[in-house]
Amino acid sequence: MPLLPGAEPYRHDGGATGVLLCHGFTGSPQSLRPWAGHLADRGLTVSVPLLPGHGTRWQDMAMTGWQDWYAEVERELLALGDRCSQVFVGGLSMGGTLALRLAAKHGTAISGLVLVNPSVKADSPTLRAAGLLRHAVPSVKGIASDIARAGVTETGYDRTPLNAVHSLTRFWPLVRAGLPQVTQPLLLLHSRVDHVVDPSNSAVVLSSVSSTDVTEVHLEDSFHVATLDNDAERIFAESYAFVERLSAAEAADGVGGALKEGTAGG
Repeated sequence: MPLLPGAEPYRHDGGATGVLLCHGFTGSPQSLRPWAGHLADRGLTVSVPLLPGHGTRWQDMAMTGWQDWYAEVERELLALGDRCSQVFVGGLSMGGTLALRLAAKHGTAISGLVLVNPSVKADSPTLRAAGLLRHAVPSVKGIASDIARAGVTETGYDRTPLNAVHSLTRFWPLVRAGLPQVTQPLLLLHSRVDHVVDPSNSAVVLSSVSSTDVTEVHLEDSFHVATLDNDAERIFAESYAFVERLSAAEAADGVGGALKEGTAGG
């Protein structure tokens, strides 16, 4: 099945610091491509995989579930870990959900998290009833392109497959249960107005993780797909500064530890 224009996965080989970016439910790497390019232009190694069932047609996504999506980002995380000395994970919407699961499962293999409008719970009656509705209705109206900026569209499906929605609703409780195991530094950016994921999702994340280095940023002029919206440049700048700060701190710790070992050995 041919890919939708712009839905191709993106990879850039840069320096020793890697960033894995995870796209959202029914979306594609297109929604993260400007963010990925910003980081790549500054010398980072960047990977934006295409999740199974995405980027073609919604009927393909109906045959996939959270285990497939998670397995794909986990493979990319491990590949980056083999190549890079530090790996950060970022995600938009369900991409943030996947990032949180990775963080809970992989611990110190992840140096920090950047989440944009992450989802961790069902907020609408349709989401809560997806398990029953899917037997009668295969799909509902799409959620793509919730963007305040005029003339900007997201490459995503115009229909949302309810089989996949049901799988996502089964994934959320697992992710919420694992939030106390998330200890990595966290940068969470969320829109004041979001027609897809209620901002209360971000509040659940912030109140449940065990991270001590936490930065919350309110996006005042964007809707759900903030990485393509009016606040996109702020997301790019904040995330790069976050990665740079933590990379420098880890490098300094490594040098300090090496000096101490050398002194002790002398």
